[in-house]
Amino acid sequence: MSRILICLALLTVSAGSCRPAAKTVGTANDPGINLIIDGKLWASFFQQRSAEYRALCQQAYNIASLRVNELAVRQSLRPMAIVTDIDETFLDNSPYAVRQALAGRDYEQSSWAEWTARGMADTLQGALPFFRLAVSRGIAVFYITNREESERQGTLANLKKFDFPFADDEHLVMRTSTSSKESRRVALSEKYDIVMLLGDNLADFSSIFDKKNETDRASAVNAAAAEFGHRFILLPNPVYGGWEESFYQFNMKRTSAEKDSLIRHSLKGY
Repeated sequence: MSRILICLALLTVSAGSCRPAAKTVGTANDPGINLIIDGKLWASFFQQRSAEYRALCQQAYNIASLRVNELAVRQSLRPMAIVTDIDETFLDNSPYAVRQALAGRDYEQSSWAEWTARGMADTLQGALPFFRLAVSRGIAVFYITNREESERQGTLANLKKFDFPFADDEHLVMRTSTSSKESRRVALSEKYDIVMLLGDNLADFSSIFDKKNETDRASAVNAAAAEFGHRFILLPNPVYGGWEESFYQFNMKRTSAEKDSLIRHSLKGY
């Protein structure tokens, strides 16, 4: 049995679904594997079941905690604030990815909105203690997310379920007319000293990462290298994000077959 089939079997059990998920591996000319769907299952398998993923999240929040303790003694003319993303930064949405993949589907806004309305995403390792530490050090927390305004109620319910600090309308900043978070960060910086940003996507940190191709994203990482682990705290997300959009040249309406072909022709092997 291939590792993809093993992954699918395990995920089917863990998701409580009896939907048939197995498929043949096929041949070199006809692999029989959809890299989009099967890839997201495999990534979700890692996210849900590996201690390594938990350790990576804990490592990120350990570093963030060290920085907060350093910032607590710093003088600032304005109140200090932390800006954080939500999805795959401190809330785990892998059950949504699994449900979609087992149905043979990728992300859809309608099904995503149904998931967020449930307010049932679990927290990532180390997240809640970190945010509580920040508040105890006198630092405000703002949740800048690209969830739609229509998802506010479910999102707040999810934050309140785990007693996240500042779980209110003022500190929850939803997506408006653009996916770029820069204007929302700039507006916040007029009143607050933004001392730290957390995210799973480079665009959660700065506009220098917005809508850039792969080469420019890599160059921007080099330019901002000193910020990572200091002002920028990055969480792992192998399931989706700006890296995927950049690879598809920001055309996410490509078919699964088109995406699959692009991936196969880009990967290095021997």
